[in-house]
Parts: sequence; C-alpha cells; structure tokens
Amino acid sequence: MKEQLRSIHPLAWTIIAGTIFGRMATSMSIPFLSIYLTTHLGVSPFHTGVIVSVSSLVGIFASFYGGYISDRIGRRKVMLVSIASWALVFVAFASAEVAWAFFVINALNGLCRSLFEPTSRALLSDVTPKEKRLLVYNMRYAAINVGVVAGPLLGLMLGSASTGTPFMVAAGVYALYGVLLLIQFTRYASDLHVGTTAGEAPLRMGEAFRTASRDPIFMPILLGTVFCVMGYAHSNSTMPQFLSLSFEEGTRWFTYMLTVNAVCVLAFQYPLVRLASRFSPVNSLIAGNICIAVSLLLCGMLNSGWMFILDMVLFTVGEVLLFTMLDVLIDQIADAQYKGTYFGTIGFNNLGSVLAPLFGGWLLDIYGQTAPLAVFGPVSLSVVIGIPFLLVARRRLAQRTARFAAQGGDSVQQLSS
Repeated sequence: MKEQLRSIHPLAWTIIAGTIFGRMATSMSIPFLSIYLTTHLGVSPFHTGVIVSVSSLVGIFASFYGGYISDRIGRRKVMLVSIASWALVFVAFASAEVAWAFFVINALNGLCRSLFEPTSRALLSDVTPKEKRLLVYNMRYAAINVGVVAGPLLGLMLGSASTGTPFMVAAGVYALYGVLLLIQFTRYASDLHVGTTAGEAPLRMGEAFRTASRDPIFMPILLGTVFCVMGYAHSNSTMPQFLSLSFEEGTRWFTYMLTVNAVCVLAFQYPLVRLASRFSPVNSLIAGNICIAVSLLLCGMLNSGWMFILDMVLFTVGEVLLFTMLDVLIDQIADAQYKGTYFGTIGFNNLGSVLAPLFGGWLLDIYGQTAPLAVFGPVSLSVVIGIPFLLVARRRLAQRTARFAAQGGDSVQQLSS
C-alpha cells in the first residue's frame, strides 16, 4: 500500500489535499443556506428551493462545457480560472443581504463548481495509471468526507445559519487552493493535458456531445443517476428545512447528521467498495438507490433527532454505494479523447439536484411539518424511478463485456464480473 501511495502523482495529491480543505470550508456554509434563507430572511420553503436549486441548474450545462473545454484548451486554464472565480463568489455570499442576490450568487457558485469539478476528475485520470485510478478516485471521495466531518461543526460554531462569516473563510481557503494549484501546474507542466495539439483536428462540441449521448451504456446510467442524485440532494434541502421547522434545535440536529454522514462514509467506504468491486458497478448504483429511498421513507415516520441520526447511517450506506464506483465506471467506458467530455456530461445528472429542492419545498409548502409522511413518501417514490434505467445499463454492460471477451478485448470486462 505504501508503494501505491508513493506512486501517486503530486498533482493528484494536490487535488486530494485541496479537496479536504475546500469541502471543509464549503460545508461550513452551503448546507446551511436553506436554513439561513427560511429562518433568517423569512423566505418560503418553495422559494428557498428555487434559490438552492439554481446552483445545480446552472451546473447541468456548465459541467458538460467545462469537461469539453478542458479537452480543448487543457485542464490548467479551466481549473485556475474557475477556482479564482469561486473564491470571489464566496466573498459575494458573505456580502449578500436579500434573496435575489443569493439567487444570482448561487447560480455563479454552481457555474464555478461545475467547471472545476469535472476538469479536476479528468486531470486525476490524466496523471494516474489505469491500475491506480480506483485508489485515487476513492481517496478523493474520502477527502470530501474528511472535510465534511469538521466543516458543519465549525459552521455551527461560527453561526452559519445566521451570519456570513463562514463564507469568507471558504473564500480564503479556495484562494489558497488556487495559489497551490498554480505552483504545482508550473512545476509539472510537462505532465498536463494541454488540449488539442497543433495538427490535430479540433474536437467539436457537437461531436463530443453526440459521442457521449449515443453511448448505449452511458445514457441509461446518466438517466438513472438523475433520480439517485435527486434522492441524495434532499439531504441538503428538504431534510434541513423539515428539521428546522419540526424541532426547536433543528439546525443543531442537522449539523450532527452531516457529521455522522461524513464519519460513516469514512468508516464504510473501503469495506463497501471492496464488496461492491466483486459485482457490476451498476449493481452498486441500484443498491445505493434502494438504501436512500428507504431512508427517505423512514424520515416520514421518525419523531426525534436521534432517530434521524440513526437513519442517516442507512442513507450514508446508499450514498457510498452510489458514488464510489461511478467515477471509475465513467473512466472505463469513456474513450481517452472524450474523457473530460464524459466526466462533464455525467454532470447532467445534477438535474436531480434541481428537482429535489423544488419538489421537497413544494411538498413542505403544502403539508408543512405536520404531515411528514405526505412529504417524504412521494420523495422516496421519486427516487426509485431510476432503477429501471440502471437495470437497462447493467444488461447492456454485460452484453458489451461478452463481446469484448469474444474478441479478446479487456477494456470493460472487469466492470461486469
């Protein structure tokens, strides 16, 4: 294991370390945004859902373009511009005082995130040998949750539900992350994907999108994970609003839930990945979908903060099963020329992050906290809609594997064992 860790590229280590501190800073503030809007500014649950969802709505389109343009002009330019802009966005969050300003700023937040994230994942693929990518992608996912262990607790201490101070902390962290990336990019310039080279035919955006959209495995995965992401997104929209309305210290309970979620991810990730790697990764997505759906349904039946915390354990199992293998699956089915495009296009599953706050906010406006099953029952049912799409993807993946095996190929057969 030590040899594997030593062989990881310094740029990959930079992204992993930056992810820890970046997510710590972000989780001080963004998860509390819906509570801040409803309790501090008096915005209705539905309109809060609109403000929260605009980040993902912008991200749906920006993530594809970010991945595409990084294939054209290189990872360095996209990552540096987006992270510098991201730091400024958090400064604007700290200064905002009215609902419409939060709407605009959160849209810019989604733009920056969806340019930076798929490009950074494509860079990890560029600088990591194929046999070590599962390790690196899972280290990145673990880094996210290391950051989220401490972030919400720090946010609670700094008053994230009532002050903009945590946004300024996030701005500083992302500015430092950008400086560190600039240093590393300069030092390891020869190892970077620099975009379309001279003499090489430019990669047209329409051609890139058609390549991804015509992939018979990729498209049902994309459609199925829309509903998976929709279920996950309720943890940052419907759940905190419901808790803040239902319990006197709802914000505190939500903070504990976020921390338990991150700790459980770190505890469960590697055992679950080891187990899931024995099967088709699509099976992992299906199992994760079911866990999250059941967890959301239970939210409609619980009556104490402690029970919500216990339910978060099941939710976390579903989260881990959903997201740990997805990057590896996309990496394996994408041609090298379109790697950034595929990582960007999978960002369209953030349509689920758009729908969740709107759907959950609408149900809360109608039923409020007095009829929790009327809120979380439909929410749970909406998540399982993704399962038929994932079953189609699993069948097609098995068929592709059989064809490669018959031809003596080895590029995807590991994925459907």
